[in-house]
Formats: sequence, C-alpha cells, structure tokens
Amino acid sequence: MPRATIFELLKKDAPLVGPGIYDCLSARLAEQAGFEMVFLSGYCLSATLLGEPDFGFLTQTQVLEAAGRVCSAVNIPVIVDIDTGYGNAFNVEKTVETLLRIGAAGCFLEDQVWPKRCGHMQGKRVVPVDEYLPKLRAALAAKKGTSFHVTARTDARAAVSLEDAIYRAKIYADMGADAVFIEAPESIQEMDRIRKEVPLPTTLVANMVEQGKTPIRTVLELYRAGYKIIAVPVAGLLAQSHALKELFATLKRDGKTGAFHSRMFTFQEMNSLVRLDEKYEREKEWM
Repeated sequence: MPRATIFELLKKDAPLVGPGIYDCLSARLAEQAGFEMVFLSGYCLSATLLGEPDFGFLTQTQVLEAAGRVCSAVNIPVIVDIDTGYGNAFNVEKTVETLLRIGAAGCFLEDQVWPKRCGHMQGKRVVPVDEYLPKLRAALAAKKGTSFHVTARTDARAAVSLEDAIYRAKIYADMGADAVFIEAPESIQEMDRIRKEVPLPTTLVANMVEQGKTPIRTVLELYRAGYKIIAVPVAGLLAQSHALKELFATLKRDGKTGAFHSRMFTFQEMNSLVRLDEKYEREKEWM
C-alpha cells in the first residue's frame, strides 16, 4: 500500500503531528499509536546511536543508514532531520537524492554553522542567508517532480534576533520551501508574531521540546495558532530513558524485575511488535 505524502496529509483540517523517533521500534510504536507520520530526530539519534549530545557528531552516513532502516519498518511517512546538510549544496543534493531512494517523505534543513547544536542549546550560530540559499535550492532541485517535502529551518531567533529569524523565514518561503520552521521562539506572543509576519499560505512548523525554550502547548492550540506541522522530537526518548533507569535500579536492588513487570511489555507483546507471527506463517511456506 503506498504511503501517504506529507502534502496529502496537510490537506486535512487537522494538525500533522510527528513524534520524534530514533529506531525501528520507536517508529513502529508511533505508527501503532495512530500517528500519520514520524520525525527522525537528530537529538534522539545522536543520544541513542552515539551516546553524545546533539552537537554535530552525527555523520551523513549514520543518519541516512538510520533513515533507511526506519523507512523500511513502517508504512507511514518519515521526515528526517538532516541538520545542515553535511556540507555544501552538493552534499545536500546527495542527501536528498538518497532520502528519495530509501523512501523518506521529507527533511528538515537548517541554517546553522556546522557543527550545529540542538535548537534548544546555547551557543548556536547561523550562516549568512546567501550561504544557506544554495543548499535550499539544491534540496528543492533534487526533489523536483516528487512528493518529497522540504522544511527550511532557521535558528536565527537565538543566534541573532526574532526579527532576523522572521526575515530569513520569509526569504526561505519565497525560495519555494514547502514549510518554514523558526526554531525556539520564547513565548506565545513570539509565536503569534511569527504567524502574523510569515503569512499564509506558508506552512509553519512548531517544535515542542519538554523543558525547552518554547512554551509547551497542545497540538490543537498550535494548530489554531496557525502551526500546521508539529514536531514533538524528544518526548519518547525522555520517557524511555526514565523507564530504563528505573528498571535497571529495580533489577540492581531486588535481583529481579518483578516489581517492574506492570510497566513492561510482555514477551508476547514484544514478539507481536516485531511481527513474529508473520515470520512463522511465512516460514511454513518454505517447509
């Protein structure tokens, strides 16, 4: 069954919510929960793959390999965080071409100086607009004639000013970005100003990071405020890490995991998640 495209999903009168995922299991759990797309988060991937902060440690190869695995594991669109594109416009072109081959639905491309940092960390810097635009043009050219969705992200709110971020967002929208994303506005008033000054039909992205710089709002509140695409990039990782910490503490304390069983998948539930029964049925065909 063909996957829906981001463009098709955006036609619905509803917010398009992408929970942050980092591997095949987290993506499949999001799909089972009923989400129509997922967001392969650079923050989460850096933490889980490398045990490092989102400080530009991930390589193009590592991200594309992870994206390929995730795209093969679910039947919903996958948007991939490609940071700054891993180099110049040629690198962006190669990245988008590879994402198209593996079946990704879209990407976020940002204007930070490399090595970048998570949008809610200190010390961010942005490149001049004229340095970012060739990358954006390359991404748009590489996906021409396809349903691939390109979001242009700016981190200028923290690095320069809200005014500069809005200025950049308007330029990126005029260049043909499918959506624009001003990272880390610091109040509801700032978010309202962004929507007012980056007018429709430009699609805006909101990013909800727990304990981050932007006020946490419900997806319905964000949608009513004019934000159509909503990423919730780190919640799953924060929850999983908390659960594992408590599980391992229980095992260390008790010498067994019994006190934690009510908060664990059963063995059968995990087997169902990885589709073991399907493999048993297919195996019969070869006997």
